[in-house]
Amino acid sequence: MSKKAKAEEMDGIVSEENISAEENGQDQEINSEKNALTEEEILREDLAKEKDKFLRLFAEFENYKKRTSKERMDLFKTAGQEVIVSLLPVIDDFDRALKELAKSDDTEMFKGVELISTKLRETLKSKGLEEVAVEQGDTFDAEVHDAITQIAAPNKKLKGKIIDVIEKGYKLGDRIIRHPKVVYGN
Repeated sequence: MSKKAKAEEMDGIVSEENISAEENGQDQEINSEKNALTEEEILREDLAKEKDKFLRLFAEFENYKKRTSKERMDLFKTAGQEVIVSLLPVIDDFDRALKELAKSDDTEMFKGVELISTKLRETLKSKGLEEVAVEQGDTFDAEVHDAITQIAAPNKKLKGKIIDVIEKGYKLGDRIIRHPKVVYGN
């Protein structure tokens, strides 16, 4: 083989190597772009997962705060319930005392007892105590009223109605802490 033929053959091999090297370079660039895209996609997916996890945790924490706040408010509303329930007989005694003092001629004593009674009632009212409104002739409701006894109705209008209120009922907030004790007609 002549030098010229060898040189041409070498040029062909070199040019083939250059072409295949260029193709490999392009393939590597494409593969690296694909890898970069997939890495970017992976990072985006991870970010989306972390965002979702964070939002769920944040929502759970907000629900926890609301629930504990509501429980705390309910506790404050009924915190003095035992004390208030223990004072209810005192209110009943004031009612009986005022009823008896109204019969006597001593108006100064009546005014004094009435003043103390009013002050006690207003103090308890400010703590959330309310009287359950019950009057003679109201319809009997077993969920609200506590029936002491039932008697024959004096007339047809009072059948199934409250005839007499023996003891007043009270509620603290929305809960009844003492049901009114009543007599109803059948």
